[in-house]
Amino acid sequence: MNYSSEAVERAIHELSKLPGIGRKSAQRLVFFLLKVPEEEVRALAGSLAELHEKVRYCSRCFNITEEDPCPICADEMRDRRLICVVEEANDVVALEKTGEFKGLYHVLGGALSPLDGIGPDDLKIKELLGRLSEEVEEIILATNPNTEGEATALYLARLFKPMQVRVSRIARGIPVGADIEYADEMTLSRAMAGRVPL
Repeated sequence: MNYSSEAVERAIHELSKLPGIGRKSAQRLVFFLLKVPEEEVRALAGSLAELHEKVRYCSRCFNITEEDPCPICADEMRDRRLICVVEEANDVVALEKTGEFKGLYHVLGGALSPLDGIGPDDLKIKELLGRLSEEVEEIILATNPNTEGEATALYLARLFKPMQVRVSRIARGIPVGADIEYADEMTLSRAMAGRVPL
């Protein structure tokens, strides 16, 4: 028997579709939203609706943007000899926060995952190949260090091998502030393999 209102159940059902949000978390969110002022709930609903109205993908790099091309692609000060390949748009946000990378990006829209039915044609790989010109000197593969990300990086590295472009992979290893004794074997192995001279 359902002791809640239909509107509450519908809101719980919709929120539980979000990644990382189960039914209990969705229920907590709904009951929280019932306690806040109505104008705050309307502001939240409006901002969510605005996402689909204003935000789209850049026609060059497939990052999220409100302008096409995106501000990164349009910035003439960016180093057009470097393209950093990432899986998702939120990876661009993380890399931009460092302030270290001054080149361009290319967002694949995911990673190869045969078990999930995601193959090369499901990613923005053809579009990446179309961006290669004499100007591009290096492709930096910044896919996630998991099975799918590694498979994607290997696939792309093989694809670029016959071309006149250098391909590199971002370094992986022990995070700053971590203790070596708590690192797993794979992380330690990659940290040793990727060591640099001082």
